[in-house]
Amino acid sequence: MRYTEQQTTETNHGIIYSQSEGLHFMLNFTVSLALVIGIILWILGRHGKILWLQVWSVGLILCSIVYLVAATLGWIT
Repeated sequence: MRYTEQQTTETNHGIIYSQSEGLHFMLNFTVSLALVIGIILWILGRHGKILWLQVWSVGLILCSIVYLVAATLGWIT
């Protein structure tokens, strides 16, 4: 079924989801949660002497920090 441009605009109500404040909050919350989980997994990896868990946890921590810094500085829109 095909829709005209007017019909698709009416169903979306003019909302651009990439500009939604709720979406940005949830994304920042998810990345913050990933940072906490990464720190916990890194501690567990050190305690259990599991190298791959430590390496992947450090990667998760670094990616989370980079994203949160970029979001704070306004580089992510």
